[in-house]
Amino acid sequence: MTSTTDKPGISAAIIVDEGRVLMVRRRISEGELMWQFPAGGIEPGETPEDAAVRETAEETGLTVKAVRLLGQRVHPKTGREMSYTACEPIEGEARVADDEELDAVAWVTHGEIKEYVPYGLFEPVQDYLDSALPH
Repeated sequence: MTSTTDKPGISAAIIVDEGRVLMVRRRISEGELMWQFPAGGIEPGETPEDAAVRETAEETGLTVKAVRLLGQRVHPKTGREMSYTACEPIEGEARVADDEELDAVAWVTHGEIKEYVPYGLFEPVQDYLDSALPH
C-alpha cells in the first residue's frame, strides 16, 4: 500500500507576466482544488525548478525559466509535498496543451486571486504575488 510519502513531490510554477499570474483549471478537481498553478510530479533526478519549467510546457505550451524557489510545504488539502517556483515566460502563448489534465487557463490579476482560490495561497507565494503584481 502506498502512502502520500511514497509519491513524488509536486512542483508548481508561479508565472507572472504583464501584471497577472497564470492559473490552470484541472479537468478533474482535487477536492476543493479547481484552479491552481501549472504543476506536476517531480521526476527522479529533477529539481523542483526543472519540474516547474517542464510541467508548464507540458500543460500550457508556455516556455518559462525558473527564477527562484519560493518555498516548500505539505499541502493542507492533498497531503502532498509541494514546491513553488517563481517563473518568467520566455516564449509561447499559454493554452490548454494537455486536454486530458486541463480544461482552461486564465491570467489572473491580484484582485481576482481570491475568486479563483478562495481558501488562500501558501504564504510565501502570496507574499511573492503581493510584490510582483500591481494591486
